[in-house]
Amino acid sequence: MKHRKYLYGSLGLLSLLGFIGIFTEERGFLAFFAFVVDFEYFFIKSDEMLEEYMNRSASRAFYCGMIATAIVVLISFFLQNQTASESLLAGFAWGWSVAIVVYALSTAFFGLKEKWGLEK
Repeated sequence: MKHRKYLYGSLGLLSLLGFIGIFTEERGFLAFFAFVVDFEYFFIKSDEMLEEYMNRSASRAFYCGMIATAIVVLISFFLQNQTASESLLAGFAWGWSVAIVVYALSTAFFGLKEKWGLEK
């Protein structure tokens, strides 16, 4: 269980990509600073409940991201008449974004639910 704690905390390293937004004109990279909150997992006591809700959050995020990818690729290819590579790139970007948002909201929900002592 302890090694997973380090994997969860290592997601905070994605926040380093935010510095690209500081040192260049690409301000979209500043959103990566949101990953700094994942460093907290280095300091949280890992237990079965944490493992369970992290796994549930990750699976929800994966499925939502894949569904969003498929929907965006189909819409941009067939309705917006983009090329296949443009459609796929847009699909990957939207799918990844949706997965990150679902993962963040889901872990926050489960974390608050555990902190407040609510039942499943």
